Amino acid sequence: MPALPQHPAHDDLRRRWAATVAAVAGRAPDTAPPGPDRYADDLLGRWAEPQRRYHTTDHLVAVLDRVDTLAEYADDADLVRLAAWFHDAVYLPERSTNEERSARLAERAMPELGVDRARTEEVSRLVLLTRTHAAQDGDANGTVLCDADLAILASPPDAYERYAAAVREEYGFVPDEAFRAGRADVLRHLLDLPRLFRTPYGQREWEEAARRNAAAELERLRES
Repeated sequence: MPALPQHPAHDDLRRRWAATVAAVAGRAPDTAPPGPDRYADDLLGRWAEPQRRYHTTDHLVAVLDRVDTLAEYADDADLVRLAAWFHDAVYLPERSTNEERSARLAERAMPELGVDRARTEEVSRLVLLTRTHAAQDGDANGTVLCDADLAILASPPDAYERYAAAVREEYGFVPDEAFRAGRADVLRHLLDLPRLFRTPYGQREWEEAARRNAAAELERLRES
């Protein structure tokens, strides 16, 4: 396997991956699962692919950190963490099947890591949920993952603009008019959700800023 591009979080991410897999598979934290380094390196290699501008290792770190922030609201925070690792593991901007392919990747990997069928199915379900971010009331794990993934929308305005610019770079092959139409559809879908965030923390800390940022971006797209 080619050497990974150096990222300052890689060593910590390998540690976090091993601890999460051990917890989900029911092993002691210091017991190495079968082949965890191989899976960690494969996933980290995917997150470092050159076509990515926003869906990068930095995004993985941010989502995992936000899952930690929201962990008290999950039924099983470690399952949510595994889903975070896999949720954009397959990411080709020109494809519309990234979530499905990412879920299939999780379904193949989990049994080899000693994760049982029920937990494997839950990880796959959570990955697929990131297609729409429309978690239902009562879906504790789903609301945590979706809130963690969408929290970028609540960034300070300058950070939000960098996020939006990175998304545009990922879709650099799309002509401006088509991109504006597609991006506007995404933003309208998000703004039409009854709530962007469903955890109490997300509603309290992120909802207002996220809606303000998304609405402002939508207005800029209309004016451009």
